[in-house]
Amino acid sequence: MVVRKINKLKTKTVFSFLDYSILINTLLIIVGSGFILFHFQDQFSEIRKLRFNSTFVSVLFYFTVSILTFKILFFIFLLVNFLKYKPVQSVRDKELPNLTIIVPAYNEGAFVFDTLKSIAKSNYPKDKIQLIAIDDGSKDDTWEWMQKANSELGEFLSIYQQPENKGKRHALYRGFKIATGDVMVTIDSDSLIYGNTLRNLVSPFVVNPKCGAVAGNVKIQNAKKAIIPKMLNVSFAYSFGFIRAAQGNMKSVLCTPGALSAYKKEAVMSCLEEWINQTFMGVNTDIGEDRAMTNMILKQGYDTMFQSNASVATNIPENYSVLRKMFTRWERSNVRENIMMTKFAFKDFRSGNKTSPRILLTNQWLSILTAYPSLIIMLISLVMYPLLFISSTIISIALFSLIPAMYYAIKYSKRHSLWIFTYNIFYLFTLFWITPYAILTASRRGWLTRSPAETVIT
Repeated sequence: MVVRKINKLKTKTVFSFLDYSILINTLLIIVGSGFILFHFQDQFSEIRKLRFNSTFVSVLFYFTVSILTFKILFFIFLLVNFLKYKPVQSVRDKELPNLTIIVPAYNEGAFVFDTLKSIAKSNYPKDKIQLIAIDDGSKDDTWEWMQKANSELGEFLSIYQQPENKGKRHALYRGFKIATGDVMVTIDSDSLIYGNTLRNLVSPFVVNPKCGAVAGNVKIQNAKKAIIPKMLNVSFAYSFGFIRAAQGNMKSVLCTPGALSAYKKEAVMSCLEEWINQTFMGVNTDIGEDRAMTNMILKQGYDTMFQSNASVATNIPENYSVLRKMFTRWERSNVRENIMMTKFAFKDFRSGNKTSPRILLTNQWLSILTAYPSLIIMLISLVMYPLLFISSTIISIALFSLIPAMYYAIKYSKRHSLWIFTYNIFYLFTLFWITPYAILTASRRGWLTRSPAETVIT
């Protein structure tokens, strides 16, 4: 084992020369696109004429306008719910439920040790915690780090080792089966929690008997280390702080993240066997266990909530290869679970608000169903009007990036909010193919991103 020092939970970053260079180039690309767009404005007249003279172009125009109108209305819908959202405040110690915390790990190395230590330092009554760590047949020294944590934490931690790598879902299943707590908490083995995270995370179960699952607020731990985490920092903050907060107000969070989530034991046990034996197109499912569990709990009629005051810092990919694999896995899961959710979302699945989850699902489906038409339109536009298409797309991306940028600037940092412009342009040119590819390969298995963890000597 290599002893590794980690600056825990420090997610703020400083700008380097490279950072400034990238952001300045992003600005130049946007400004340059504006000039190109202005220069080719005559081509817009040609396109307007085509709209009236061509049925195809006319249909394409009204299709685009319809999608844009829905997206604007959907954003307003989210904004109204976001403004109404308030996290549940922590209840008193004596009201806190007994917890079982499950930490599955595969090839995490020293990260799992830090995760378990951060849990042990939590401001939660120790006599109300059952902490379980499960090594899912790692090929590195993960088990040794679990043993080291066990030697330091003693009876507070129970460690188990799978005989072979079966996947995260099976590791969690083993933990669920031996859990004794009234609430089950899952934490990824590369994630670090704050002092009050656990008590804030589980308080909704105390104040709302209909609460079946709670999503934590995921932040990026390794934002200082590479450009990709810096770019994704704003996107993650917007995704959780704004979008999931809005979903939380609807009590209809669509996905409780693997990095940090909590579940009512009765809700989990009611669907556990269906969850572990889930199939898609006749093949056993080994990805998307978090979205699948959320779906099955929603289906039972429970509320699914979000706690912005229950934060966790997690590591995300630092290079393109791992990032695109992670996004591919997420999108495949998204396709599968949208199909599963559709089977119950338009039925009388719960007594409370059913309209909101249906609107959220419709938006999900819209993104999937327009993936191929958008790809076709992009290819045709690139052939017919290459400079006009590229410049107008970049300007459109810049305009839509203003929303998450403003959110991050108000809530966190004005300077760092600029990364969202870089990220969205980066996504346009390097990751636009993810959704169409994921749809085509939705039935494929595989985690894709797990390999022996690298340890850093300091």
